[in-house]
Amino acid sequence: MPRNKLLLAVQFSAFCLTLPAIAHADTLASFINKGEINGVVRSYYFSKLYGASKKENADAYSLGGILNAKTASLDGFSAGVSFYTANSLGTHGDDSKKVDTTLMGIAPSINALGQAYLQYAMPKLLLIRVGNQVINTPWIGARDSRMLPQTFQGVFIKAQPIQGLTLEGMRIFRWKSRTSDDYHRDNLYYPTDYHDDPMYGVKAVLPKNAEVAQGTLAFAASYKGMGANLQAWYYNFYQFAQMFYGSAQYTLKTGTPFSPFIAAQFMREWQNNSIFQKYDAKLFAQSGSVNATLWGGKLGVKIPDGNVFVAYNALTPHADSFGGGAIVSPYGNYTAMYASFMTNNLLSFGPGHVWRLGATYWAWQKQIRFITGYSRFDTNYDGKTNGVYLDLTYFPKTLQGLSIRDRVAIDNGLKSYDGSSFIYNRLMLQYAF
Repeated sequence: MPRNKLLLAVQFSAFCLTLPAIAHADTLASFINKGEINGVVRSYYFSKLYGASKKENADAYSLGGILNAKTASLDGFSAGVSFYTANSLGTHGDDSKKVDTTLMGIAPSINALGQAYLQYAMPKLLLIRVGNQVINTPWIGARDSRMLPQTFQGVFIKAQPIQGLTLEGMRIFRWKSRTSDDYHRDNLYYPTDYHDDPMYGVKAVLPKNAEVAQGTLAFAASYKGMGANLQAWYYNFYQFAQMFYGSAQYTLKTGTPFSPFIAAQFMREWQNNSIFQKYDAKLFAQSGSVNATLWGGKLGVKIPDGNVFVAYNALTPHADSFGGGAIVSPYGNYTAMYASFMTNNLLSFGPGHVWRLGATYWAWQKQIRFITGYSRFDTNYDGKTNGVYLDLTYFPKTLQGLSIRDRVAIDNGLKSYDGSSFIYNRLMLQYAF
């Protein structure tokens, strides 16, 4: 049994063995019987259509889902596990170049213990969770747009000492990617099959003999109140980069159905003698120390059943640095940036700037949600491009928990595709129970 699974099994067994000493038989029965079981069933079909002759069109289908089980709370203590599964049902074919491997990889199935944790909670005051778990922060998150979310192995703490103020801290040791069946000491800068980790969607800039990743330390403070939403984060992606990220948003309550809002964000990354320099790694054919500066703004208005906004992001180029000033995001998160969606973001394109128009609207008694966006990029390494995003979801009231979602992104003029168009379609059926 792998060391991390053995350690987790010992922790879980020790927790269970202490229960008789602190609870009567009826309390223990209640602890188990009053637990929760829920999950999702998913059927996803993805397709990529390239206008460039040098790129093969690709698609992928998968059926699977997530089953979560959580005990009731006993003096604040509880435990939870999640089983993840994804299955191609023999639809992938023989040519891996024609498979969208980001959906579930190339293997015919994935079966994994996605979560297995112990936690102590004081409602609205303190949460401590240890083990394999889902974590959501601006630059470390589940990225749950494929069959299975990313999960992380470590310790997570959240405290709310006063109303509106939240403090968070975490130490991550390993992670499980969206296409992996176990936890590993790597990230998306390592190659596929690094130490037998079948992860896909990587920016493989490190060699297969690179040293293992040491994980991440992060902590934050955030405040919500009086129309303001503020947050500040520090991340230490050990060996890779240190990051400061902050954002602020203010919504003006007008007493009408229309509420204007304004937001700003800033990110700074740095690291001398990083693992990229140790192995002379290059991104966009640029190497050096980590040196990235991102800033952005957002202006919009909340309207009845939706919102409309305009956003801007700029990623400053830095000479003699990794990726020419590229963002280092070991777990692939890009949604923190205001002017990003699906295939269009400065994490993928590198230094440059982007404008985005976007809108969300709910219709038909909130059974239909429509999201749309248009963006224009001017980048240092992928040239000028524009993109359109369309996202339509149906939530039928006759079958609670079911959603049918179709997402389409169209890129035009990318240099890496010979200036041709790229169309990415994701049809996503999900039933939550």
